[in-house]
Amino acid sequence: MLESVNVKRSMPPNAWLWSLIENCKNQDDIKLLFDILQNLRRFRLSNLRIHSNFNCNLCQEVTKACARVGALNFGKKGLWKHNVYGLTPSIGSAHHLLTYAKEHNDVKLMMDVMTLLKENDLPLQSGTADIVFSICYNTDNWKLMSKYSKRFVEAGVKLRRSAFDVWMEFAAKIGDVESLWEIEKLRSESQKQHTVVSGFSCAKGLLLEHKPEEAAAVIQILLNQNLTDVKKSKIAVELQKLVSEWPLEVIRRQKEEDRKALAVSLNSDIPVMLSKTGLEVSVNMEDLTSKEGILC
Repeated sequence: MLESVNVKRSMPPNAWLWSLIENCKNQDDIKLLFDILQNLRRFRLSNLRIHSNFNCNLCQEVTKACARVGALNFGKKGLWKHNVYGLTPSIGSAHHLLTYAKEHNDVKLMMDVMTLLKENDLPLQSGTADIVFSICYNTDNWKLMSKYSKRFVEAGVKLRRSAFDVWMEFAAKIGDVESLWEIEKLRSESQKQHTVVSGFSCAKGLLLEHKPEEAAAVIQILLNQNLTDVKKSKIAVELQKLVSEWPLEVIRRQKEEDRKALAVSLNSDIPVMLSKTGLEVSVNMEDLTSKEGILC
């Protein structure tokens, strides 16, 4: 391809470039690809008087190849508005890098990509929020979740149910009731019905406020929906998690001086909530106040 441009002074067939992109296996292959892109852009500009960049599909495939082989610094160049490679930055290209960040719990890469999106005026999308929220949740980074969720909301991005689920579950997990109700207000403005996860997150928030009857009412609303077998199964799973996993998690995250009071409250309120749901459930409430270390 370089010979075609530099020696024969003609554009190589497009199929050659696509084949090179598809067959990149390592950093050296990616470096060669970017060298060729730079030469092709220069040739198109000077010899063919073509000022436009390569088409968006090709640009996304370049970034996808970079993510595939872990050539992240090259991949980030594909998000630059002004570059010498003829690449047009797009949110689709960014998603390939963010997906890599999600698969590898790479918070720094996520932050770099989010910065590049802002610097290069690339619009955030619902899918962007899904990936970013998942990374923040999986890496247990509430600070970044709060930062980026604010950015998505201010940008007017319409969040999907999946994003609200992750966001609300995270707030309930750390016991941030104030944030939970703010998120619930946003969710209710765009979605009439709860998902199983958002409903149980609200139930947890109400338990934290010492309102077991209201928590039971939220679960009852979920039960009154037309439930598929999959949803029924999910409710059973979430109920078991609320009883056996969430209390210890949320207590652990509180200030030391607040843990005992919360443990006592949940120990008495969760059984009340369960009795009010009208469900025949076989869940065992362990005495939270006797858990070793929970009150330390």
